[in-house]
Amino acid sequence: MSPRMNKQQQYVLSTVEERGIRFIRLWFTDILGSLKSFAITPAELEVALTEGMQFDGSSIDGFSRNQESDMLAMPDPTTFQTLPWRSGGDVARMFCDIVRPDGASFEGDPRSVLRRNLKRAQEMGFSFYVGPEVEYFYFKDASPEPVVLDQGGYFDLTPLDVAQEYRRETIMALERLSIPVESSHHEVSPSQHELDLRHTDALNMADNLVTTRLAVKEVAMEHGIYATFMPKPLEGHDGSGLHLHLSLFDGDANAFYAEGAKDNLSPMAMQFMAGLLRHAAEITAVTNQWVNSYKRLVAGFDAPIWASWGRNDQSAVLRVPTAKQGKWASTRIEYRAPDPACNPYLAFSLILAAGLTGIENEYEIPADDESEPVHLPTTLADALDAMEKSALVKDALGDHVFEWFLRNKRSEWDRYQQHVSRFELERYLPVL
Repeated sequence: MSPRMNKQQQYVLSTVEERGIRFIRLWFTDILGSLKSFAITPAELEVALTEGMQFDGSSIDGFSRNQESDMLAMPDPTTFQTLPWRSGGDVARMFCDIVRPDGASFEGDPRSVLRRNLKRAQEMGFSFYVGPEVEYFYFKDASPEPVVLDQGGYFDLTPLDVAQEYRRETIMALERLSIPVESSHHEVSPSQHELDLRHTDALNMADNLVTTRLAVKEVAMEHGIYATFMPKPLEGHDGSGLHLHLSLFDGDANAFYAEGAKDNLSPMAMQFMAGLLRHAAEITAVTNQWVNSYKRLVAGFDAPIWASWGRNDQSAVLRVPTAKQGKWASTRIEYRAPDPACNPYLAFSLILAAGLTGIENEYEIPADDESEPVHLPTTLADALDAMEKSALVKDALGDHVFEWFLRNKRSEWDRYQQHVSRFELERYLPVL
């Protein structure tokens, strides 16, 4: 065992040997948040941990040009876990940071983008915590005509909620991956479900969300069904959101809590909220990155449409949950725009950047929710226009991610603009 290895790396190496693990999957995401992976054997593990594993970055969307193809995946040993859906227990995974051959962080790596924004928070004395509500659907298969498994509604139990066994198995898999789930239930729409993950620091939570999406799909596949995090798969029903409960801590103290203040929110919490509201339209292209995302952000459903705040207003992008009596550490705000198909590393980066900007510049938030609210973007094109003008987004993401994301999403919108939908054919073909 190399003397260059730290205790965590040594733990991974010894665990692999003791448990007879045969393959270690190295995970990372592309700029859109799609999970990428390649496997190594235990014989390569020490080299991977100390030197990284080389791969062709030009083959990954948004990573690098052909002349900059060589990249290194550096495993983060703190993320080592065996994969519970591999029956033999002989496959493990680690998330990786992507670096250049000279050891410099690669500016196109979403995980590195989040690390950089968390460093800004740390320099201001803060740790950033996130607790997500993850919504998704189960369908019979992945065909373009979704077939639901039930007609259940909010909090329904058997026989209407036939998928509770799938949720239970998913929770058990997540717990074996050290991802605690606070609660789960059937959601509003038919065949729609929710998992509420216990809050943790933003980097670990981004890793946890990527893992959760895979775990949900793996368990569904084992049962011969299909799980999707598509924001709005069913017309006429609520879509799937990713409601994020946010808090800043200064050491062990909740920086959002102030005893005796209205809603127990500190001036810093109000400034953070003001930053989110002021920059909400600019960051929406990343928190809601698909054409389909904007089919969810419409009136008449449980989704935000205004860059406003409130306590029980489901159309507001920010909500102030009531903390339990005596549990002031749980004082938090809820950001309700994102959907579960976003890239959590980039979404958390922009949410944090907007909030910290509000604190740095002492933004003022309107009293309660009485101000004239600003509408959130109603299409991906509108969201991209707002993003492209935003110095905050460009600075938080960095030039590489900012420019590639805009190009990719403009291309998606152009393809969508040319698509002749079933609605158009059914509506116009018989009469025109």
